[in-house]
Amino acid sequence: MWWLERDPMHSFACRLACIVTLGGLVAGCFQPLYGEHSFTNSPNISSALAGVDVSQISAPSGSPEARIAVEARNQLLFDLTGGAAAPPPTHRLVIRMSSTRLSVIVDINSGRPDVEDFALNASYTLTDIKSGKPAFTCVTAARVSYDIPGQAQRFARARGLRDAEDRAAKVIADNIRSRIASYFVAGT
Repeated sequence: MWWLERDPMHSFACRLACIVTLGGLVAGCFQPLYGEHSFTNSPNISSALAGVDVSQISAPSGSPEARIAVEARNQLLFDLTGGAAAPPPTHRLVIRMSSTRLSVIVDINSGRPDVEDFALNASYTLTDIKSGKPAFTCVTAARVSYDIPGQAQRFARARGLRDAEDRAAKVIADNIRSRIASYFVAGT
């Protein structure tokens, strides 16, 4: 290393050359997750995701949970297929959901909530249709806060809750899609 101590510019050039060389070697290992083409001969992730059949999410008919279940399933179906027609399924996804509401901030004068937290929990299992064996079982959760602008504005409170439910369903769908994508890429 004695030759690097004499010329600082030469030292910088050597280090830069090493970084560029290593970067070039490692760059060939990466590929976009949702890219159209795969560097290996494996099918691309989009076609693998489109082959997932999402079962109906069970919830009591006419309940708010039923609307959230439909919203989450529709969002997930769109995320998996991109809005196109689904090919014959290779895997089946079964989801179970539960929700809770919690008053986070309460007005000390009236005892009524000012901010509430909506929680959506989902456990899901991806099963290989051909073998019938579960590929994996996982859980995910979403916590979304919403404001209650005033006690005289009941519609605003109901609309805030509905928007929070929709946002939570979107987060759950995104989490499930990401986990399924990682399964198809890594196999675990």
